[in-house]
Amino acid sequence: MKHDNQKVSVLFMLFSILFCVCLITANVLETKQISFGFVNVTAGLIVFPVSYIINDVVCEVWGYRRTRMLIWLGFAMNFLFVMFGAIADWIPGADYWNGDEGFHQIFGLAPRIVAASFVAFLAGSFINAYVMSRMKMMTEGKGFSLRAIASTVFGESADSIIFFPLALGGVIPWEEMPSLIISQVCIKTLYEIIVLPVTIRVVAFTKRHDQEDVYDEDINYNIFKIFSF
Repeated sequence: MKHDNQKVSVLFMLFSILFCVCLITANVLETKQISFGFVNVTAGLIVFPVSYIINDVVCEVWGYRRTRMLIWLGFAMNFLFVMFGAIADWIPGADYWNGDEGFHQIFGLAPRIVAASFVAFLAGSFINAYVMSRMKMMTEGKGFSLRAIASTVFGESADSIIFFPLALGGVIPWEEMPSLIISQVCIKTLYEIIVLPVTIRVVAFTKRHDQEDVYDEDINYNIFKIFSF
């Protein structure tokens, strides 16, 4: 068992980049509603679950401390993206440009969506990481599949319950809200289960490559200990 340290590996850096890209992309895609048969969901479903998979991988390999830093990094990158988008939306378009309506539809909604997603993301991600970390200690590192699914259910439930009323209340009918929340949690969890064989192999490869397998012993779960490695 190796303990965490201040060295940041190339793999951790790559996971961090992918994590931020997924979060930023999901914020834009959340503005569109799509249908899978009789189930209505947001297009963010396409990419957002990947962030939870990365959360699981990072927490399993490098522990809660690195995951906490990753979550706050994603938060900061999201904020910058939306801030720049809002500034660009506020600046008047050129006389010959006729894409204002479409641009505003995306970035005009983004501040509200990102405000909701900030709260939901932090709650869901930290719950996901906490459950993953605690279960690893309780099971002595066994049963990764069960831990990954359980942490996703808890995290995604918190995320969806917070996000949809705050972000899309009044945009979509309120009577559609419960089914949207439940379908999102179920589909995202199914997403996790389907890609679980890939996740297991990624975890095994990362542990082997970086020679890391951190157990969160005597850790402070305070989410604001950002730079505590």
